[in-house]
Amino acid sequence: MTVVGTREPMLDGLAKVTGRLRYAADLQIDGVAHAVLLTSPHPHARVLSLDPAAALAAPGVLGVFWHGNMPAHRYNSSIWFEGQEADADETMFPATVRHIGDRVAVVVAESRPQAEAALDLLEVAYDSLEPCLTPEAADRMRGPLFDAAGAPSFLNPVAERHFAQGDVAAGFAAAAHVTETTVRTPKTHHCAIETHVAVALPEAGGRICVMAPCQSVHATQVVVARALGMAAADVHVIKTPIGGSFGGKAEPVLEPIAAELARRLGRPVRLAADRQQTFTSTRMRSATATRIRSALAADGRILARETETLIDIGAYVTGGNYLPGSMLQRHVRLYAIPAESYAGRAVYTNTPPTGAFRGYGSPQINAAGEIHLDIAARRAGLDPVALRLRNAVAPDAIEPYTGLSVGNARLADCLRDGAAAFGWAERNGRPRDTGRLRRGVGMAAAAHVNGCFPGSDEQTTMTMSLGPDGRITMVSALHDLGCGSNTTLAQIAAEVLGLAPADLRIVEADTDLCGYDLGTRASRMTYVQGEATRRTALALADRILSAAGRLGNVAPEDLALVGGGIGNRRTGRTTSLATLAADLLHAGLELPAATETHVATANPSSHAAHFAEVEVDSLTGLVRVTDYLAVHDIGRAINPMLVEGQIHGGVQIGIGYALFEDVANDPFTGRMGGRSFARYILANSLEMPPVTVRLVEAGEASGPFGAKAVGEIATIPVAAAVVNAVNAALGTELTDLPLIPARVLDALQGA
Repeated sequence: MTVVGTREPMLDGLAKVTGRLRYAADLQIDGVAHAVLLTSPHPHARVLSLDPAAALAAPGVLGVFWHGNMPAHRYNSSIWFEGQEADADETMFPATVRHIGDRVAVVVAESRPQAEAALDLLEVAYDSLEPCLTPEAADRMRGPLFDAAGAPSFLNPVAERHFAQGDVAAGFAAAAHVTETTVRTPKTHHCAIETHVAVALPEAGGRICVMAPCQSVHATQVVVARALGMAAADVHVIKTPIGGSFGGKAEPVLEPIAAELARRLGRPVRLAADRQQTFTSTRMRSATATRIRSALAADGRILARETETLIDIGAYVTGGNYLPGSMLQRHVRLYAIPAESYAGRAVYTNTPPTGAFRGYGSPQINAAGEIHLDIAARRAGLDPVALRLRNAVAPDAIEPYTGLSVGNARLADCLRDGAAAFGWAERNGRPRDTGRLRRGVGMAAAAHVNGCFPGSDEQTTMTMSLGPDGRITMVSALHDLGCGSNTTLAQIAAEVLGLAPADLRIVEADTDLCGYDLGTRASRMTYVQGEATRRTALALADRILSAAGRLGNVAPEDLALVGGGIGNRRTGRTTSLATLAADLLHAGLELPAATETHVATANPSSHAAHFAEVEVDSLTGLVRVTDYLAVHDIGRAINPMLVEGQIHGGVQIGIGYALFEDVANDPFTGRMGGRSFARYILANSLEMPPVTVRLVEAGEASGPFGAKAVGEIATIPVAAAVVNAVNAALGTELTDLPLIPARVLDALQGA
């Protein structure tokens, strides 16, 4: 290998650090109008009337739009492809708002300051309704999701998933130790530096172009089309560079409104949320309460497990109907448990809607499972690492929920390697501190998917072609979220084609140019898009060598793509791709191109074992993470530097999840406490410990050059590892995230 496995810098890295890269808010578009949202101050209310007169009379105002004059087509913002059906309960502007921050109206003006000034002149009358602000209360509001007329009822549950295997009762009857815990995780926000923004432009023939930092152009296309009552083919979507997402831009939120405004006004429109609206009016991670009861044998075998989880998805379904099953799939991939029962319920509340956030249910269910397992281990007098090794899923095991193979799962390798490198036996065996500052170590394991297979839409189409300048152009629905996935894909293509990654020209996602792909989600980019890249590059290589052989009257098997050109094995001479392109054009021949559609046939697991050391101030309750080790079963690292970067970022999100982050929706008023960077606490650089990354590269047969995913799993085990370390330091059994000082002090007093 000459390119795969090397530490290549991101292809767009220089453009980013020099400010040359243009994000959606930076686009200079002639005649663009500016739109600003008015959002609800009530958690639940009917919008009785809106008087736009004063706003319309204000300087520069082009229009005021609300449910009284905008389309009311219902849609679900989480659908991925044309023909997919999902519970459609959302409109661009609802007649009844369902959370503080719900969309009420939009003002469009020649400039943003003019639109903001006019927004204050709108007069809206509301009829307040009783809100349901906690999932426990929501769980009692039972009924069908839609009434007889097909309108959403907003009753619960939105979705349920039940699963059972083996004889659970017998497992508990034979147990030496039975443990039960309830773990609660909060709603948390993505906190990307780039706020949500969408730009829409009218095109010829009544088409609308939408330019946005989205995670799937095809999903955006179909959602916008349904919201506007248009054919999907009449919506043209172009992905712009993304200034951070972490799942927050997986669903179109502003795009349908911007598209309708552009259609209505016949001119370009930019709709941008401010920071507070990005918190209150977009998407976030769902909150959960998960009860787990497990049965352990004396030797540490898990004989049976019962899991029940209640998921607060907020005001609209979005992707909440997938969550109970998604969490279950991850939950049963980690350990070999012979008897298992699971019940997951997702419920509406009058709080902001939820969606994808780096793991799509995995961080919640993993925190519940791994905090529970640590408590069970310590109650039983078992070593947490030994307990996990005793039950670790083995390579090629069949995951019981979907019946899929977990592939070359190397969880046990991660556990052994991590325990040795961290010095687990020595550090975990130290006597517990009794002074003010108390140190402890903890660990957690995780499993995650590689894509959406067996979903019928788990496929991607890619085209590669040789250009007149000798460069290779890659066209597919590529959605680099800022993490360097385009660089990784370029390395895969470059390895096959004998090039440097910089020799490839990458065209990011554009529905008018690229074939279908469901986008960046489910840790599928390297595993699925990467394999599509490898196969397309192989097909293009064959065509290039065949074309060169015809021109030079040389057998293709005597030629090879090396060093950025075509090498002749017999003569030792090399011809550049630019020369080949020029010769082909001169001869009136087409330049080589290849298009391949890759359909996934497997969904192996990525695994990880994380180890944390913490220092807890028993006087103030403050927790500081002092050392961290992350060991990942990566299959093969296409770019070790980018893999390490993903893991460092994932650890930072996970530490925040464990210790600080909570949007803090008030259970009495519905008001969000953490709705700005001044109020929402993140793990910043000063809170970060030294992070050591170790990679287990044992290969995965179905991945490109053996590679598996790392993007989401980097976050998943972190919170549990940190919480387990705090419990080890203090002798407590804390189970509610985040571990804010008040919770730590309460637990200390209880202990």
